[in-house]
Amino acid sequence: MEKKLYITTAIPYVNGTPHIGNAIDYLLADIWTRYQKQNGHEVRFQVGTDEHGNKIAAKAIEAGLNPKSYTDQTYLNFENLMKKMNASYTDFIRTTDQHHVDAVQYIWKQLTPYIYKDSYEGWYCSGCEAFVSDKEAEANGGVCPDHKQPYQRLSEENYFFKTSSFTDQVRQAISSGEMQIIPEFRAKEFLELIKDGLQDVSISRPKKNLSWGVPIPDDPEQVMYVWLDALANYITVLGYPDQTGWQDFWPADVQVIGKDILRFHAGIWPAMLLGLGLDLPKKLLVHGHVNVSGTKMSKSIGNVVDPNQIIDEYGLDAFRYFFSRHIPTLDDGDFTWEKFEDAYNTELANDLGNAIQRVAGMLTRYQSGVIGDTPTGEHDMSVYHETMDNLQFDKAFDEIWLMVRSLNKYIEDVKPWEIAKKVETDADAKVHLSEVLTFAVGALLQIGDLLIPFLPDTADKIHKMFESGTVVPQGGVLFPRIYKHTTDPNATKA
Repeated sequence: MEKKLYITTAIPYVNGTPHIGNAIDYLLADIWTRYQKQNGHEVRFQVGTDEHGNKIAAKAIEAGLNPKSYTDQTYLNFENLMKKMNASYTDFIRTTDQHHVDAVQYIWKQLTPYIYKDSYEGWYCSGCEAFVSDKEAEANGGVCPDHKQPYQRLSEENYFFKTSSFTDQVRQAISSGEMQIIPEFRAKEFLELIKDGLQDVSISRPKKNLSWGVPIPDDPEQVMYVWLDALANYITVLGYPDQTGWQDFWPADVQVIGKDILRFHAGIWPAMLLGLGLDLPKKLLVHGHVNVSGTKMSKSIGNVVDPNQIIDEYGLDAFRYFFSRHIPTLDDGDFTWEKFEDAYNTELANDLGNAIQRVAGMLTRYQSGVIGDTPTGEHDMSVYHETMDNLQFDKAFDEIWLMVRSLNKYIEDVKPWEIAKKVETDADAKVHLSEVLTFAVGALLQIGDLLIPFLPDTADKIHKMFESGTVVPQGGVLFPRIYKHTTDPNATKA
């Protein structure tokens, strides 16, 4: 029996507001999910929130709430974005869910043969919730470059997970493609990072230093540290270890992550799974970061772009279009309001929107809206499917756009409006015009099929407009031009 499919996204901390990186996780996973469903597969698609740790506890104190009350409010920011993105997820997990907490304690017990207690002294960044080496602390001048705060010197007795025991197996899994890291250059980066072996990791902190987290079984003085708790969500959300059916979906087919958390997902996570006797995920899809005008997004610089603002101002499919086509799926990308608005107005509005309006308009004007037998598109889709299967969604979208542009060129070259002038006096012209418009509808319906994973709302409108054999108006222009951050080039100067 064919395995059911499973895709995951990284779970964000709920102490901040959602950012573009979160939105890209949901978008990429949603594109893959819709594509697989379109091809007849059953898919589970996980999303969730990471709700333990000192950063959460500190924010809760600031807000005058206990941590659980605080997270009960803030997780909604992320859930609202997932819904606004129209992400077709099936499973939502919070790490404060009781089933997850119980399952993580079970996982701890299963990993006991690889867990030991030791004292640790090192430089710690509370923003990263991570220790750094003396070398790294020195290179950064004693200050975390991401959080702009000095490292703290901490000495603690913690539990450690013997990740080092799994070095050879993890290396072999990545090298052989059993756990494929996409793109390949990220796999090479990670293998270089672990050339001296995986390092054992601290998986607990004393309760006096970390109060808000999953209690460790049989040791009330220690609390579970973020990564063991957070990474486990990918299997606990399926029902591991005690609910039926999770085995139908594990191992994950694709795990979508940002490049900054690759080392946890390619190192600690597979070591945990190997320690539990479970299969490794098949693919890690590692996307890059989105810069703004070539500069990293940063609250301190004030150049953070809110995905909610883009969707509110331009519509969801405009957001999905830009970030799935103009941001490389497998590398860093760049956003500016000018680039975004140019793509919206010249490509979505002009290339696609205009083609749809023109074909519908000519059918209405010349044939009273009657299409006749709904034709099938003729474009070869092998490159599209190959790039989709290789998780190069931006390249697949380029293939769709070649079709959009070739349809526009066809209309310009054939000039149906010139043929229409001869219809009254030439019987052949009437047949020719019908063939031309039918071909155009076939191309649009094929484009609509291919857009289902990317722009589901637009795809739906194209199908409703043309697939019944008669043009069904969908009300208004599909992508009305918007100039909020640039100037309309056709606007007359006062």
